[in-house]
Amino acid sequence: MTRRRKIALLTTTIVCAGLALGAARARDVPKVATGFVADILCSETFVSGLDVRRNFAETNDAMPGTSLITWAMDYRVDRVRKDVTVTLFGIGRSHAAYREGLGCTLDHGVGIAAVEPPANDRQPALLPEIAGPAIVPPQSPELAAALDRAFTEPAQPPYRRTRAVVVMKSGRVIAERYADGIGPETPLLGFSMTKSVISALTGVLVRQGKLRLDGPAPVAAWKDPGDPRHAITVDQLLRHTAGLALGSSLQASLGSAFEPVNRMKFVESDMAAYAESIPLETAPGTAWNYHDGNMLILSHLIRDAAGGTPEGALRFARRELFAPLGMRHVVLQLDGSGTIEGSSEMLASARDWARFGQLYLNDGIAGGKRILTEGWVNYSASPTPNAWVGIGAGFWTNQGDSFGARFRVAQGWPRDAFFAKGTIGQYAIVIPSEKLVIVRLGRSPNAPPEADGVFDLVRDVVAATRIVSSPSPRLRGEGWGEGESAQGR
Repeated sequence: MTRRRKIALLTTTIVCAGLALGAARARDVPKVATGFVADILCSETFVSGLDVRRNFAETNDAMPGTSLITWAMDYRVDRVRKDVTVTLFGIGRSHAAYREGLGCTLDHGVGIAAVEPPANDRQPALLPEIAGPAIVPPQSPELAAALDRAFTEPAQPPYRRTRAVVVMKSGRVIAERYADGIGPETPLLGFSMTKSVISALTGVLVRQGKLRLDGPAPVAAWKDPGDPRHAITVDQLLRHTAGLALGSSLQASLGSAFEPVNRMKFVESDMAAYAESIPLETAPGTAWNYHDGNMLILSHLIRDAAGGTPEGALRFARRELFAPLGMRHVVLQLDGSGTIEGSSEMLASARDWARFGQLYLNDGIAGGKRILTEGWVNYSASPTPNAWVGIGAGFWTNQGDSFGARFRVAQGWPRDAFFAKGTIGQYAIVIPSEKLVIVRLGRSPNAPPEADGVFDLVRDVVAATRIVSSPSPRLRGEGWGEGESAQGR
């Protein structure tokens, strides 16, 4: 197809979208597309240190339908200014700027809130070390075979493009592997795994008595008892049953660019304020609809509870969660107003994502100190009615009788497994019955469901760790054996 015909096709697509969905929503599409790309390229160039060309190709290849427009995209990376600009034939332009300690923020031309990164107060970790500085090789031939399969590309697309796998048993890393250019300290985007972190921070505030799960959520825009949104609870925000008319965030594809939730993320500077302005589509608590707006509103509540400033929210997250867990390679990115972008914008190393999973394996306790309110882990993994994919309160879950839970169990996942999940192949999986945390990060299409290889990975790891019933003398000497307690080191 010639370039002229491609331009005509792109224009026709947007015009047809305007007729079907309204001119305003169609006008957002180029901005959504360029904003998505600019944000990822900025984050993973200046925070992760990844190769920009490879990242652009792999990310777009994992997004269904994006080949219709990515050929028309141009991106410019300014390594002096540390920013990324992405354009789409002049009908869409997005600019993302990097700030030390804060990561990247989309700049929509109205200015980005000035934020001072919180100083590292060197707060000691409470969670015992999970590994030494060197990459931990698989501690059995079966684990080696599991990682081999996770990193082996199929002969035909879709490709897995696995970036990192960390396997942790009883609080110690027993296998890990990384793609070229990535290591144990490389922060990687978790996408919607960030939602589980926001859920954890909410759990801290519940423990502190600053938030309640029931009763009206303390959103200033909904304080009027006559406002039907006044009835929305924190529990409903966590479970995606609040009922706001923002569309869906369940699929990452070209078609999702038309959803209002993506205007919120890629066109608006104050994402939470936009989400809070949206009317109800369904009565609170009556229907399940997964979208990013719920977690952005919770991010706003976290900021309010931490003093009302971006610095206060970042200090709170570090003091109450990251530092106690020894999560040292974390960047929480912000929206233009300075609120944590809690739907999808946290970067952390694969080991740090594993440390986060270990907190949930430990029932919310680190080093004898309760981080999450008692019962929070069970609450997080408890199924949400009508959530067909199998979702709890901030985590995906195999509990309950949802289609998703039954499908994963049929694929060999233990029934008690629950997990943080991000689009295009990000997982932090907690399996209490096996004392396992499995982290897998990559760039894989969401469909078909086996494209990222995570079903094989979980089956292989569970089988491999059941085979190894006791550590070898060599492993005992190094402290890697699953029979040795983490506290003993």
